[in-house]
Amino acid sequence: MTAKTAFDLIFRNAKTRAAATPVDIGVAGGRIAAIGPRLACDTAEIDVGGRLVLPGFVDTHIHLDKACLLGRCGHNHGSVGEAIAAVAAMKRNFTVEDVYARGARVIERAIVHGTTRMRTHVEIDPRIGLRGFEAVKALKRDYAWAIDLSICVFPQEGLTNDPGAEELLIAALRDGGEAIGGCPYMDTDPNAHLEKVFDLAQQFDIDVDLHLDFDLDPSWWHLEEVCRQTERRNYQGRVAIGHATKLSALPPDRLKAAAARLAKSGVAVTVLPATDLYLMGRDAAHNVPRGLTVAHKLVEDGVVCSVATNNVLNPFTPFGDASLLRMANFYANVAHAGISEFDACLDLVTELPARLMNLRNYGIAPGNPADLIVLDTDSGTNAIAELPDVLMGFKNGRQVFERRKATLFRPEA
Repeated sequence: MTAKTAFDLIFRNAKTRAAATPVDIGVAGGRIAAIGPRLACDTAEIDVGGRLVLPGFVDTHIHLDKACLLGRCGHNHGSVGEAIAAVAAMKRNFTVEDVYARGARVIERAIVHGTTRMRTHVEIDPRIGLRGFEAVKALKRDYAWAIDLSICVFPQEGLTNDPGAEELLIAALRDGGEAIGGCPYMDTDPNAHLEKVFDLAQQFDIDVDLHLDFDLDPSWWHLEEVCRQTERRNYQGRVAIGHATKLSALPPDRLKAAAARLAKSGVAVTVLPATDLYLMGRDAAHNVPRGLTVAHKLVEDGVVCSVATNNVLNPFTPFGDASLLRMANFYANVAHAGISEFDACLDLVTELPARLMNLRNYGIAPGNPADLIVLDTDSGTNAIAELPDVLMGFKNGRQVFERRKATLFRPEA
């Protein structure tokens, strides 16, 4: 037995991705205090029976403010532009209470599916004003007991061509916005759009997280300008791009060059499988392109990548349950990941998105918050292969949910 230390809670017989055999995890004051075999302490214990313990999933890209809108659409939407127009028409009537209720529905699903950190993108423009932002700030406050919510404010419908949007962005950044995004493909002057976004990022000393290159035409893109701005401002490691579906349309040599450019400039990539697959290639009559950038291959070339949720039950993505484990499994299927790559797919919803968000206290290590989830399996590979239940979750050492295993009722003999 290891030397006796004061713990508030001990997880017994936990499988972690770092240890070949089960270990105990001791928690004190809401933080991981020790990891090792047979920790000695007379305190509360949870025997996880050799199941996999993770530090919780990290969702780098979700839109809580426009989730759960299917009942209001009235018709199908087949393109990015149509989805943007549909939400633009609806959001004029969004209230703070409405956004809060829909966002809470998704947050609660995310929590019970094991997400412990989340970056939500929030639309800021003259149509919605700051109502969505106010609602998400309230969600951040009210659910802090279970999830760390970071707010990325962005102009969905342009910036230089949308009078009043910049002033609203600045107001949000002064009132708690923690990152800034953009949609240059929706602006009449995409480079000026990016310039303003980076200017504001530097002014407020926050990270940049952009929607970028969201189509399948590789003859042009904004990726190069993003890399140029990143290097010019010494913002390496503080910039991410979401979607980047153009990368999926590149031949191998050009993809290799693009990966090298991203790695050199320190620009990360978030792939959003549900939305990218739903909206890309819809005009193809046969042999439909997938439109999914292969993130785990970019990682091999030195690019920080994540897989995230994006939208839930709205015109952009009429599916979703906010489960990042399901999303990682979905990604692995579509990306033709081999069994030896399943662990790399799990990295895309754990360690790598934590790096993308510059989280300094993530992971199962002494001193870090005891934000832990227990999966009904025994390895990272099997987590992707089996889609096991997430049985319980803890935030700062306090249990926040439990999922009971299904029971079979066999007939009597």
